Amino acid sequence: MTDLHRRFLLTGLTAAALTAAVPALAQGGKNSFGGLITPPTFNAADKGRIDKATQYLQALTTAQGRFEQTDFRGRKTLGNWYLSRPGKIRFEYDAPYSLLIVADGQKVKMWDPRLKSFDEYPLGETPLSLFLSRQIRLDQNVVVTQVKSSALGFTLSARDRRKQVEGHIALVFDQAGNGNLTLREWTVTDAQGKATRVHLTSFNRGGGFKSDLFVLSKSQMKK
Repeated sequence: MTDLHRRFLLTGLTAAALTAAVPALAQGGKNSFGGLITPPTFNAADKGRIDKATQYLQALTTAQGRFEQTDFRGRKTLGNWYLSRPGKIRFEYDAPYSLLIVADGQKVKMWDPRLKSFDEYPLGETPLSLFLSRQIRLDQNVVVTQVKSSALGFTLSARDRRKQVEGHIALVFDQAGNGNLTLREWTVTDAQGKATRVHLTSFNRGGGFKSDLFVLSKSQMKK
């Protein structure tokens, strides 16, 4: 797996990583706005959906499940994900990739066992930091640009507000009859219009995870 492909996987999972900040890792292409993007004026129903999504994401503490990622060429990768907010998340790709991506509260680390390649990035410099932070905000570094309702729930489209980078993310929420939300999938579209879709095929809230689940080191991988 090339470094470009590893970064693409990181962008597809973590840039979307469950809040709307994908353009922080996108490449090129300033937007057509002169400064900060001015959010649209939403009606009361759509404002309520944005508030509900923010509250839902804020309330997530621990969760786990399976994911299916589809890139812009239609290639699919599967794996497991584990969440422990604030600060920690883990993505385990199935074979043949067997890639590991772990945020430990300080850094995001990636291990490619096929290439014996280990990379790490400061968590604060990745979009993951916005989702994993103690306080979730969808009205500061990112701006919601569209809200679309459906029979199953609604979709929030958002883009980077400060960096003036082309690209956006669409977060899809299922809404039960009692109003409860479940994050079902997200699609990241980069500056070139290439989309990566991550579908959470299972989503189970809660989980008593061992602390070492969110520990990944180069020396550990060499054992």
